[in-house]
Amino acid sequence: MSSENGSKQEIWLLRHGETEWTLSGAHTSRTDLPLTPNGETQAAQLRDFVRGHQFTEVLSSPMRRAILTARLAGFAPKIDDGLHEWNYGDFEGRTTADIQKDVWGWSIWTSNPPNGETADQVKARAEKIIAHCLGVNGDVALFGHGHMFRVLAATWLGLEPQRGASFALSTASVSILGYERETRVLKLWNRTE
Repeated sequence: MSSENGSKQEIWLLRHGETEWTLSGAHTSRTDLPLTPNGETQAAQLRDFVRGHQFTEVLSSPMRRAILTARLAGFAPKIDDGLHEWNYGDFEGRTTADIQKDVWGWSIWTSNPPNGETADQVKARAEKIIAHCLGVNGDVALFGHGHMFRVLAATWLGLEPQRGASFALSTASVSILGYERETRVLKLWNRTE
């Protein structure tokens, strides 16, 4: 789908600002944490990066850390439950190092969290988000979470969801999914300044 200027559509991924658990490395999916004061500053700085860019639609995860990031960046997003973070189930609030004390070598990318989502379930949500975005006539901004966006990027590129492990993503970062001719590409990844 082409935008008014003839270029291919872009999907912008804007990860939420810092929280206490992003600082500690704890897995955060359904726990509705606020941004730290620094996270609010990070979110407000996103406004400068997106200034002047026209989005046909702006969507956010229902979690307040994502919604507030969108608002501080200057948007009033529509909520989309599909943008929730990967559900970590019983491992919610625990760091990988702590989980590995009980489950040697555990990684979200290689093992399913008990009572949480599988990588394929997260991929299925990512596919729905992509399909929705491709149905929009223009660029779309998504405000959400690290692991979900990493799976979304892998899905965009036609990779298995576990390949999202290769795409590090910082808080309050901007990434852009787009095209080079007809090929889906990462036009920008993990920009934080």
